[in-house]
Amino acid sequence: MSSYFYEPCNGHGLPHNPFNAIVGPRPIGWISSISKNGVRNLAPYSFFNAFNYLPPIVGFSSIGAKDTLHNVQETGEFVWNLATKPLAEAMNATCAAVGPEVDEFELAGLNAAPSRLITTPRVAESPVSFECKLTQLLQLQDRCGTSVSTWLVLGEVIGVHIATELLKEGNYDTAAAQPILRGGGQADYFVIESRQLFEIFRPR
Repeated sequence: MSSYFYEPCNGHGLPHNPFNAIVGPRPIGWISSISKNGVRNLAPYSFFNAFNYLPPIVGFSSIGAKDTLHNVQETGEFVWNLATKPLAEAMNATCAAVGPEVDEFELAGLNAAPSRLITTPRVAESPVSFECKLTQLLQLQDRCGTSVSTWLVLGEVIGVHIATELLKEGNYDTAAAQPILRGGGQADYFVIESRQLFEIFRPR
């Protein structure tokens, strides 16, 4: 098997960086937050995932000190909202590079729903939301120990909202929610569908 090799520090030499495409598709960190002055913010993050089971901990990386990062630093909380195929255009609208005074809920034509345990609102149209409390905020470093302008935000999920129609006989139906995932190209996304499901049970 032939292979293409490159050292990231020297560039990849390809039309588009393959790293994001290889590590993917990835869940979208559609994060709502609120400033100390009460301005709502909503933004999608390409680097997001779950990192612990009990207590449940999720995290996202902010490449650059963006409004979401500042809000979470100020309030110690955020909400993750599930981005779905019907909400794809609205999610994309919240990518807009706008000032901190802009409410992305209004910009994207979305409604804000109150959370139960924190002040930060969630996306009313999203079928799943996690209310999160900040646990760690880490500035990433390279192999030489030099800080890079990316911050990993980790939060414990203290409240979970699930649309009841996604619970089939008590089990969450992943495909029914039509979650979208970020691919590697400049505009590539994927959607999970039931036909893609296959099962592999752990060895005993």
